[in-house]
Formats: sequence, C-alpha cells, structure tokens
Amino acid sequence: MSNEQKCPKCNSENTYQDMNLWVCPDCFHEWDPTELAEAAANEAAASVVLDANGNALADGDSVTVVKDLKVKGSQSGIKAGTKVKNIRLVDSSDGHNIACKIDGIGAMYLKSEFVKKA
Repeated sequence: MSNEQKCPKCNSENTYQDMNLWVCPDCFHEWDPTELAEAAANEAAASVVLDANGNALADGDSVTVVKDLKVKGSQSGIKAGTKVKNIRLVDSSDGHNIACKIDGIGAMYLKSEFVKKA
C-alpha cells in the first residue's frame, strides 16, 4: 500500500495506484490526481473578485461606487462616487461579495460589479 496520496473523499491513507488512477479500498473512490490539481487551480481562479473595470480586489481595499444604488428600507440610496474604505471580501451565493460599512448608512453587502478600485 502506498501513502503518497490520501483519498479526497474519506481522507484515508490506505490507497493504491491502478494504472493512472488512485483507488481507496475503504470507500471505493477512484480519482486522477491531475484532475484534482486542475480542479483546485480552477477553484482558486474563480475565487478572485473583480471590480467593474476588471481589477482584482482584496481585503482592506478602498472602492468607489460607480452607480446609484437603492437600499431597501431607506429613502436615500448610495450615490455614485461614494467612497467605501476597508472592504472585506466574503463568499456569497447571491453575488453580494463585498462586506463594508458606509458612512450614514451602516454595514451592508455590495456586489463587486458596482464598484471600482479607488
């Protein structure tokens, strides 16, 4: 038995190589290590958050809102040109991937497509 590859499904060290695939006898999972490496690279590339101009954003950046945005529960929204400091990137299923505090409004989430890096 080889301990070079751990099973990605059950994390077992009891694996062996069969041709170009690795096999886990504990959970019967078969995988190709090159496909796992490609999937990890694609996931890392997908996690990059881009602004409206295509620039990569990072935690702590300052951004400027490029479009007037309506805010639920508020009569006034966020005006275009509003500067937001110290953003935090978050994973979100609904597209709101920036957490921030805006002066006069408070804490909220923004979509990266409506901001540009300042």
